[in-house]
Amino acid sequence: MEEPPGWAADVDVSRPSIARAYDYALGGSHNFAVDREALRRAREVFPDIDLVARSNRLFLHRAVRFLAGEAGITQFLDLGSGVPTVGNVHEIVQRVNRDCRVVYVDIDPIAVIHSSMLLADDPRATVVQADVRRPESILTSRAVTEFFDLSQPVAVLMVAILHYIGDSDDPAGIVDAFRRATVPGSYLALSHISPDERTEEIEQLEQLEQRSQAARTGIVARRCPDIAALLKGYDLVDPGLVHVPMWRPDGGDGTADPFAAAPERSTLFAAVGCR
Repeated sequence: MEEPPGWAADVDVSRPSIARAYDYALGGSHNFAVDREALRRAREVFPDIDLVARSNRLFLHRAVRFLAGEAGITQFLDLGSGVPTVGNVHEIVQRVNRDCRVVYVDIDPIAVIHSSMLLADDPRATVVQADVRRPESILTSRAVTEFFDLSQPVAVLMVAILHYIGDSDDPAGIVDAFRRATVPGSYLALSHISPDERTEEIEQLEQLEQRSQAARTGIVARRCPDIAALLKGYDLVDPGLVHVPMWRPDGGDGTADPFAAAPERSTLFAAVGCR
């Protein structure tokens, strides 16, 4: 990846980034050698990590199509949105309803720079650099207050982000802060890695990520009951909290999930809930 316009001289590109490694796993081009090396090491302990990323992305696509279509949501807050890759949230929801608005949030400055470039000509989408562990800074940001009418329902997307939030940072409190900031009829879409299956591989991945410089806490895999507890205050839409390939698998785009035949091997649970 070339250094983009607006490059910040103080951005440290010697450290791997979760957002950019995820982009690489999805076949994107917004990543550096250090990110590709981090993913290579992850593949050594968890060879299916690229497939997990793809399965998770397909869940995101199905969830936002449901939210923009059947649920009628027109405001989307995508937390931990990462770098721009094919099939972004605004592209999908605006095909369903061109009036949908999207605010992307990521802590990675490079992800934010590239998102800003991508969204420059879209008046219904924007990006803010912020830390999901500080909900108030996001909810009071100019991006949110100018783009959203918080008296109307909002879909909050926490897709593959909470397993990077350690227990000491109170992930349940973070979810609740966004829940309380949104009106009844709002939604939460969530996916989260779990050690319930493929336990040894997940433990090795956790240990690897804890040694990595890519994340503050590394991966914190949580068991299904602990993930369910994060959804307190939401009524789950069918089929509830399930492995990602099982969440409304007929997404309408004909794309097969790589774990369709063995959903538990995805290692991810997902749910969509209504406030």
